[in-house]
Amino acid sequence: MTLRENAGRRRTRRGGGAHAHAVRKVDYRTLRNPFPPMSVFSDDRIEAIHEAALNVLETLGIKVLLPEARRFLRAGGATVDDTSEMVFIGRDIVAAALASAPTSIPVKAGAPHRDITLELGNLVFQPGAGAPHATDILRGRRPGTERDFRELIQLTQHFDVLHMVPPLIEPQDVPTHLRHYATMQAQLSLSDKLPFVFSRGTPQVQQSFEMLRDFRGLSDAEFAAQSHCYTIINTNSPRTIDIPMAQGLIDFAKAGQVSIVTPFTLMGAMAPITVAGAMTLSHAEALAAITLTQLVRPGAPVCYGTFTSNVDMKSGAPAFGTPEHFKASLAAGQLARKLGLPWRCASGSAANLNDVQAANETQFGTWGCLLSGATVVIHAAGWLEGGLTVSYEKLITDLEVLQMVAELCAQTPAQDADIGLDALAEVQPGGHFFGAAHTMARYQTAFYEPLIGDLSNFGTWEERGAKDTTTRASEMWQRILNEAEGPAVDADALAHMQDYIHAQTDAGGAPPES
Repeated sequence: MTLRENAGRRRTRRGGGAHAHAVRKVDYRTLRNPFPPMSVFSDDRIEAIHEAALNVLETLGIKVLLPEARRFLRAGGATVDDTSEMVFIGRDIVAAALASAPTSIPVKAGAPHRDITLELGNLVFQPGAGAPHATDILRGRRPGTERDFRELIQLTQHFDVLHMVPPLIEPQDVPTHLRHYATMQAQLSLSDKLPFVFSRGTPQVQQSFEMLRDFRGLSDAEFAAQSHCYTIINTNSPRTIDIPMAQGLIDFAKAGQVSIVTPFTLMGAMAPITVAGAMTLSHAEALAAITLTQLVRPGAPVCYGTFTSNVDMKSGAPAFGTPEHFKASLAAGQLARKLGLPWRCASGSAANLNDVQAANETQFGTWGCLLSGATVVIHAAGWLEGGLTVSYEKLITDLEVLQMVAELCAQTPAQDADIGLDALAEVQPGGHFFGAAHTMARYQTAFYEPLIGDLSNFGTWEERGAKDTTTRASEMWQRILNEAEGPAVDADALAHMQDYIHAQTDAGGAPPES
């Protein structure tokens, strides 16, 4: 793998002359978090939060709207009141579920080099997801379309540091009962990374599984034997699991596919205003959903998750990349490590433009994920307006940070040759190392070259058109889309999928219902 995005923009280096530019070898596909996890609470306070969450499930209960889910929970020993739809889950039931949930989840992508393993210590990035709008400086802010979805898939595919395909934007020009056909076809034909399946009712989930199974040439047994896709389950805070989310937990557990359980708890709105209170609620909801998956199928692949931040108490608007968001991520990491489960955290930004506020919030939120030891970091690139928009330019500019983090995941050599005594002996006091043999042997590949940053001086930058970062990012995503080749696709498999979609469309599609 190589960094290709600086082609045509490399600075002339001393000694370069007519020599071919050496290629810097990088590997952004398999990352391990290089940072020691940071804590926000003491171990006894984490234990207190965990015990409080168990007490919530046992005595206050959680509302589960799907009758089938309540039946699974009742069969597992929970106390169920069907009239109120309240379920009371004992801590022994939760403990048994946590004991059966896998601590390491291998997931098969469309190509072997894209396979990932979800476990503590591994680091997986996703771009922003779930937005109703897309935006770029050429076409402006707009409701998301199928074209936008496909283009954002291509951009996600292009960068190795993005490991999973999320539900980037909603293609609102495609009817809801047909939308899963468009999103699955785009993911499977334009990317070989791990695909996402919306939990919008059993009919759509089953058809998505069938499309994926057949496109990959798998038998039913082969599909069931391993995980090939994932979904994200958001609880309805406070203390509610709605019908489509409960059905998604059941459908994915039965099929052996990955559920990433992610309560969305905003302090002061859908959760207590304190970090500890919000995390107690988030933890309780996550434990309830994880328990349901294990009652459906012990050993079902499931990830712990959280998306906890605060609101602006003047307006009620969600805020991201705040100190409270950061602290909540740290607390979630402590709770995930207590459980031993892989887990999902999130960055994000409430800014309206790809500006300094957006960059600051996203980077600060990302550092919260990194220092909390998150396995999967979603909304790490491109997310604006608290999730209402994915920006093409911001996706590119945020990737600079993600690639720099990926560089930190690689070992930094310190062999005798790297220590450089020969260079120190060659260069006399007051000299410089530009022409030293040690430098000349390494200068072309020694440093990370910025993806989108411009390190030229003011005069050179001005001569080149004085383009700001957003303008350069716009040029980059356009170039990528114009030159995109995509993964190798089996023509017969693609034709079969298209025939399947045409037949299902003619039959009326699949409504988003359970």
